[in-house]
Amino acid sequence: MLCINAGDRSARNEQFLHIANRHPCFSTETGVSHGRIHLPVSPACNIRCRFCNRQFNATEYRPGVSAELLKPQDAVALVRRALELCPEITVAGIAGPGDTLATSHALEAFQLIHREFPELINCLSTNGLLLERYADDIAAAGVRTLTVTVNAVDPSVLKNICAYIVVDGIKYEGIEGAEILIAAQKRGIRKAVSLGLLVKINAVLIPEVNGWHIAEIARTVRELGVGILNIIPLIPQYEFAGYDAPDCEELARAREAAEAYLPVFRHCQHCRADAVGVPGKNEFSAQLYGGREVAETFSHG
Repeated sequence: MLCINAGDRSARNEQFLHIANRHPCFSTETGVSHGRIHLPVSPACNIRCRFCNRQFNATEYRPGVSAELLKPQDAVALVRRALELCPEITVAGIAGPGDTLATSHALEAFQLIHREFPELINCLSTNGLLLERYADDIAAAGVRTLTVTVNAVDPSVLKNICAYIVVDGIKYEGIEGAEILIAAQKRGIRKAVSLGLLVKINAVLIPEVNGWHIAEIARTVRELGVGILNIIPLIPQYEFAGYDAPDCEELARAREAAEAYLPVFRHCQHCRADAVGVPGKNEFSAQLYGGREVAETFSHG
């Protein structure tokens, strides 16, 4: 268990509040006045979630979808144009369409963005498999906030959500893969917190699989120094196409259980990997990305 003294916790809370006041995904109040740009630069993923269906299109509004795949060197020009379209943008985020640490693309893009726009909050989302390995590089690239998707902290639960993982070219399936992923996430979160990054956890709520387990996720990540949890309702697709999305009552129960340990963010917009603008207020992705060519395709492994 990670022991945090009162002084460290107080300092982190002040830092959290300062960032949250400008980050629409860390605070309810900022969601109507501050915007973000998501840059879809990550072309591959190193885990295979049973609910995940990555797509390139301009119509679906959900995570894992973008109209195209960018090259890291495109990032600065696109951020500059996005700020012209939406001056309320305070966050440059990379959340896919693959995992940000499965390739070097996201870190390369953040280095360029941080150099040109140091006032922006750089925000990275990851499954956490390689977080410990790259935590120092993440901090050096100017990333200040981090979202880690943690769908279970019990391997017997996670094996039903994550089919396999790939580490250094080796594929691990079932309970073995789940054990490796959970251990890697814990080490990575702990290290990221120690480096001063503010960490939010995303947990996909799948009532039939992990509905009873959300509170345990919240308790576990709180001990690692996490400050906030976002519970994302399952979008039934891919192998989980036959599963039911949680209803309002199931979502409310999961949030109530988690709030015994952590504040719960309640205004997630299920943003695309190329979202641009103020969540729930305006959207400029078509103006920013429309008409560009897809650089390459998505892959696993």
